[in-house]
Amino acid sequence: MTTPRRTTRNLTVRRHEVHDPVAANKERSDKLRHNALRRRARASGLELRRSDYGYSLIDSDRARVGDRNDMTLDEVAAHLDSTAR
Repeated sequence: MTTPRRTTRNLTVRRHEVHDPVAANKERSDKLRHNALRRRARASGLELRRSDYGYSLIDSDRARVGDRNDMTLDEVAAHLDSTAR
């Protein structure tokens, strides 16, 4: 007689982490804002890139807009607002 096999699932139990709803909400809002700005940039013919230094906008010639790679999301939004007008 054989014993039935137990199926094991790849479950990760994080017992030492504490859920922080404020940090989770901030992270989610930053992600949503980044995605919205990326869509606006694409509509303008630009690409939004992220690096260790910050964000940069890349034009169709594959050059950085304003030769900057350290923009914040606020600066990206301001630049997209100024080019939309």
